[in-house]
Amino acid sequence: MSLTNPASLVDSGIASVPRVTPQTAPQPFDPDDWKSVRAQFLLSPDLVHLSNFYLASNPTPVRDAITNYRRAFDENPHSFLDDNMFAREEDMLWRTVCAEAAEYVGGQANEIALTSSTTMGLALTYNGLRLKPGQEVLTTTHEFYPHHEAIRLAADKWGATMRSIPLYDSSFDFSADEAIARLRAAVRPNTRVFGVAWVHSNTGVRLPMSRIAEAIADLNRNRDEADRILLVVDGVHGFGVADEDVAQMGCDFFSAGTHKWILGPRGTGIMWAKAENWALLQPTIPSLMSKETSAAWRQDRRPAGPTEAAWVSPGGFFSYEHQWAAAEAFRFVRQIGRKRIQDRIAELNSQIKEGLAAMEHVTLHTPLDPELSAGIVTFDVEGYAPREVARILRENRVIANATPYGIPHVRLSAGIVNFPEEIDLALNVIRSLKG
Repeated sequence: MSLTNPASLVDSGIASVPRVTPQTAPQPFDPDDWKSVRAQFLLSPDLVHLSNFYLASNPTPVRDAITNYRRAFDENPHSFLDDNMFAREEDMLWRTVCAEAAEYVGGQANEIALTSSTTMGLALTYNGLRLKPGQEVLTTTHEFYPHHEAIRLAADKWGATMRSIPLYDSSFDFSADEAIARLRAAVRPNTRVFGVAWVHSNTGVRLPMSRIAEAIADLNRNRDEADRILLVVDGVHGFGVADEDVAQMGCDFFSAGTHKWILGPRGTGIMWAKAENWALLQPTIPSLMSKETSAAWRQDRRPAGPTEAAWVSPGGFFSYEHQWAAAEAFRFVRQIGRKRIQDRIAELNSQIKEGLAAMEHVTLHTPLDPELSAGIVTFDVEGYAPREVARILRENRVIANATPYGIPHVRLSAGIVNFPEEIDLALNVIRSLKG
């Protein structure tokens, strides 16, 4: 039976996929009912959406907030922006976003900077660190393009160097002990930063960030404060998946877009750091969220005091209807429950991994252990290029892709909008490719 015809999902009776009609009118939302959760999204019920790592569909409260803010801007753009961005401190809506993000990460609102993406947050971090000539940024061979380039561009600017190491040879057999041993062995006296992704998007490996932070803290015991190794984390594929407090993780700087697993509006993200670490950064883009920096300009003086998170939040007029609606995304995922979301994502992605591991013509790259992975599963199919497999899946109405790395893999990713029956359907398509 061929499964490469777009009509085959309907005609072949491979699996019965639950059809959840998106809400078109307000209905009671039950966060304990996964069908009620799915109904909050406008995702096409005719497709199996297994690319949840990419760009989120927004749930009802986020869409409603965007619509309401946009209407208010269109009705009176000057007053609505002025009243909610530059008037009384307690009316500034960006502070609400910071407060909601802080609640989610287990930190304080003044530890949050608002960005447009993980990429922007990483660039602001490395570009602002004032690296010295001869200092080194250590990273891994597993990083995605934006992280690698944020390091490279900053190192070139400051006269520093960058070096990449593999933390593992086999992602499927990933060992946290081995990865930490490799990190320890790679650190040099001039290593100033270790930059790493929480979850590697080409393999699905989730690193034990708290253990890595402990190892770096140990390496820092005999270092001067000015030379201590800083831990910079690209956190986007763990943020919204793993039930962990970022503020307790032990990293120095954390960057994540909120338009993936947090289910927030497009073009939104956060950075997190403690006050003593914000003080290390030189802001890159003038901010509109700090009264001190703008007052200093008006008074023809330098800003007083160390850098704060608000100073690093980029200025310029954003799509504020999106930035401010991010608060609703944090509320939505907290309403469902961080632990419940983690368990659901682990359950569905374990179903994918176990199904793929049982196929002789498939090479699975993501660890089976849910403690060592998150919401991304990558694999190869014997005799097929990754893009070809993704194309066949799409022709069968399963949305997947091939990873954009030098050595690509097929990638599936189940989220809270999915159901076990959809996983079965995707596995049946891949199973049919044997031979």
